[in-house]
Amino acid sequence: MAEAEPLLLRVDQAEPRYNEALQTAVAACAADTVGQTCYICYGEGDEDEGLVRRCSCRGDNGFVHLSCLVRAAQVAVERGDGPGWMRWDTCGLCEQEYYGDVLCALGWACWKTYMGRPETDLARRFAMTRLGHGLLETRHHEDAVSVMEAQLSLERRLGAPERLMLVVRSNLASSYEALGRNEEAMNLQQDVYSGCLRLNGEEHYDTLLAANNYAVSLFGLDRFEEAKLLVRKTMPVARRILGENDGLVLMMRSIYGTALYDDPAATPDDLREAVSTLEDAGGIARRVLGGKHPTAVKIEQSLRQARA
Repeated sequence: MAEAEPLLLRVDQAEPRYNEALQTAVAACAADTVGQTCYICYGEGDEDEGLVRRCSCRGDNGFVHLSCLVRAAQVAVERGDGPGWMRWDTCGLCEQEYYGDVLCALGWACWKTYMGRPETDLARRFAMTRLGHGLLETRHHEDAVSVMEAQLSLERRLGAPERLMLVVRSNLASSYEALGRNEEAMNLQQDVYSGCLRLNGEEHYDTLLAANNYAVSLFGLDRFEEAKLLVRKTMPVARRILGENDGLVLMMRSIYGTALYDDPAATPDDLREAVSTLEDAGGIARRVLGGKHPTAVKIEQSLRQARA
């Protein structure tokens, strides 16, 4: 017998939650979108729906109606385009993932689109993942945990392959960490990292991402030396495989720099290395992602503290 899904996943919740998330996203972007036009339909923001932009586009690029993004994602998936599913969370212009309120609104739109399918349907399960990410991104941590625990229960019941289970467990660990459940998060991330190493080897993207998440969880428990050792081991591999401009590489360097200066046992050499690491990573992040991107903002904050 299937377990009851959380209240927020009920059919009658999808439309009002999406509308609320849409209004929040439009309001958050309002100051930046005045006088701009949608790059998909070429229409302007109006009283019915304003424009949004929360990616790495700059200048006059990337302004769009959320409803246009939703339809473009639906069409891409229906056509079976190779990157079709990416359109649910990634900008088609700059190819960077949306963030903040826009990502959350897209998560609700994705769930609203596919929630009526059977629970075995991969699209419905993908939509749960997108919704969980969007809720976590906008600090709706309790709701994110609710969705991710429901998905973990579902995937276990359906006998999902280990590769998928590792992804779901890692997502849940991130939501636990956001709630301060750091020990649970660390144990999960450690298991996920070990599983990814065994399944994929050390050069696979999933393994590198799992290493980064495990390092974050160690850092959250003030286990600085373990976090630094892990990043020192995996960061050179990530830089070689993914390149210096990759978002995951930048996150790894941010974690490493922060662990260097935040460690109570940091030496003057550690502090100098932290500043140097964060200065270099910050410059790349601003150039590639833009100064308003969360990764660039986080690196800049860490750099200021390291200099201090």
